[in-house]
Amino acid sequence: MGIFNSISIAGTGMSAERLRSDVIADNIANANTTETAEGGVFRRKRVVMRPIAKQPQWRSPFLPDSMDNGPGKGVRVVELQEDRESALRRVYDPTHPKALKTGEWAGYVEYPNVDIVTEMVDLIAASRAYEANASIVEGSKTMFMRALDIGSAGR
Repeated sequence: MGIFNSISIAGTGMSAERLRSDVIADNIANANTTETAEGGVFRRKRVVMRPIAKQPQWRSPFLPDSMDNGPGKGVRVVELQEDRESALRRVYDPTHPKALKTGEWAGYVEYPNVDIVTEMVDLIAASRAYEANASIVEGSKTMFMRALDIGSAGR
């Protein structure tokens, strides 16, 4: 493991959490959007992350193939998913231009499947994860500076 790997790994986490915060902010901003540019009601989005796995130097016959021999290289965002499984919120408002005209839900308006409380909890979690990664960067910098001080004291 190289000297700057910890900063690189924390940097991938910070980038992913920043994107997650941006997506959450977009969800909150569109919590009442009944019509998007593409057409239809806005759907909640979420960030899907996966670890960046280190390529193993060796394989043990006693470990499953999914395990490698060391820490990973951080995380990466693999996709932004639309939540199509959660039901849309329906509010009765027959005067709204987007109110359903026929069927069982006539007079109801479909609003996005965004729950503000859930989004705020997710935003706090993303913020804490970002702060944790920033602490790793600061700790690594402090450790590097101390190593330089120790190295220069011997001269």
